[in-house]
This record gives sequence, C-alpha cells and structure tokens, in this order.
Amino acid sequence: MIMETLKSFIMIGFELVALFVGVSFLMNYLQKYIPYEKIDQYFSGRNKFLGSVFAVVFAFVTPFCSCSTIPLVVNMLQKKLNFGFVMIFLFASPLLDPTILTVMGVILGWKVTIIYTIITTVFSILIGLAIEYMKFDKYVKNVVMTGFSLQNKMDSSFKSAWRETVGLMKTVFPYLLIGALIGSLIHGVVPTEVVSNVFGGDAWWLIPIAAVIGIPLYIRLSSMIPISQILVMKGMALGPVMAMLISSAGASLPEVILLKSIFKKPLVITFVVSVILMSTVSGFIFYMI
Repeated sequence: MIMETLKSFIMIGFELVALFVGVSFLMNYLQKYIPYEKIDQYFSGRNKFLGSVFAVVFAFVTPFCSCSTIPLVVNMLQKKLNFGFVMIFLFASPLLDPTILTVMGVILGWKVTIIYTIITTVFSILIGLAIEYMKFDKYVKNVVMTGFSLQNKMDSSFKSAWRETVGLMKTVFPYLLIGALIGSLIHGVVPTEVVSNVFGGDAWWLIPIAAVIGIPLYIRLSSMIPISQILVMKGMALGPVMAMLISSAGASLPEVILLKSIFKKPLVITFVVSVILMSTVSGFIFYMI
C-alpha cells in the first residue's frame, strides 16, 4: 500500500510538473503569436452571447486538463481580458476536449456525449457570467510572471520563455506537490470496487455525494471515461457516474490547490461549489433520462 501510494505520488507529481512546465513554456514561447488583441475583441464585446460562445470554442480548441489550463488562465488575466469569459474558459476547457468527447461517444454512447456537451457548455457560460456579475474579479491575486513586460512578450526566445516559466513555477510548485500528495493518497485508498458498491443503487441522494467525492479524486477525464464504463457495468447508476466524472475532471484537487495560488479564498470556494452544483444538476438530468 505504501509503495503503491508512493509510486502514485511520483507518477502524479511528475505528470503535473511535466504538464505545467510544458504548457507554461509553450504559452510563454508563443506569446507574440497569440492574437490577444483579437481574442480581447471577442472577450470585451458588448454581446455577451457571442463572447460566451467564443470562450467555449476557445476552450474546445485548447484541450488541456484542469491543471494545465491554469497557465493560460494566468496569461489571460494578465492581459486584462473579460473576467466572465475567462471564467467560462476555466470551467469549460478541461471538460470539452474533442478527442475525449470522441472516446466518450464510442464508450458511453453518442446520446450521453451530446447531452454531456450541452450541459457542460450551458453551465460553464451561466456560472462564468454569474461570477462576473457578482464582481468576483476582486478576488484575483496579483500573480505575475517574473520579468514579464510588453517587451518580453515580443521576445519569443527560448531563454525568455524559460525564465518566465521558472518564475511562475516558483509560485505554484508547493501547491502542486501538496495536490499530488493528497491526490495519490486518496487514489490509493479508494478502489473502484468500493465506489461501485457504495453507489450501486439508484437513490437520488447518491448523486450529490458522488459529485462531492469526485473533487478530491485526481482522475483525468481521459482516465475517468473507461472507469465510468466499468462502474456502470458493475451496477453503478449513470447519474452518480456522470456527476463524479464532471466534478473530478472539472475541479481536481491539484487544480483547486493551484487555483489557490492565483485566486483568493472566496473565489476558490465559489469555483468548487459551482463545479459541485454543475455536477449534481448534470447527474440529476442523466438520472431522469
């Protein structure tokens, strides 16, 4: 058990560091090529509907997991892009991956996939705009990359990109390790069989519980889909399965800990509660159909 947990911690930690450094470096290196001005035109437009749709489309074409989405969110916040649309992107990006949706369609069926896509899109937009309406942008910390400036933005050299990546990693690395450790511990002591036995019934109250349990389970969406198929085959109802799938992918524990490095506590809590709400309502929709 100890060796398995240690192995899980090393694997999760290595994966998180590799993903975060890789995405951060890529984003820093491609700074001058990212059309932030055009993105800002959509994100700052008066038409909330078009801006929201663009944020979802942007999330769809940037298929990052929940943790590797953070570097891009930091960059978008630094560019002072519309806060509501940035939040829509934050919610939607780890949930709407074209590759994963294809796998989901093959494994869980296209009806489930279409409903999942509609639900996550609508909820991401509604929650993102609601958070903006409540003016929660005041709870964003002043997290900047070391040495960042407009001049550096135009400097796409490897050296400059690496320097800024290291600066950002110094801020989030402790949180990343803590998340990997806790995630590996929970991953090691909560086997699939126990989950399927506990949630094998079709009682409605299993759905919100599954949504809450999904948060600390570090399970990427690509891993959760085949696990979901196994859970359903073992008798777990589709409602709790989808609730757990959405919550684990939408707000994994490492992501929540990383968000704490750029968001103040009220916004972090709101983010987690929003994902639980999205997961729970989604679970009930699948429960009814």
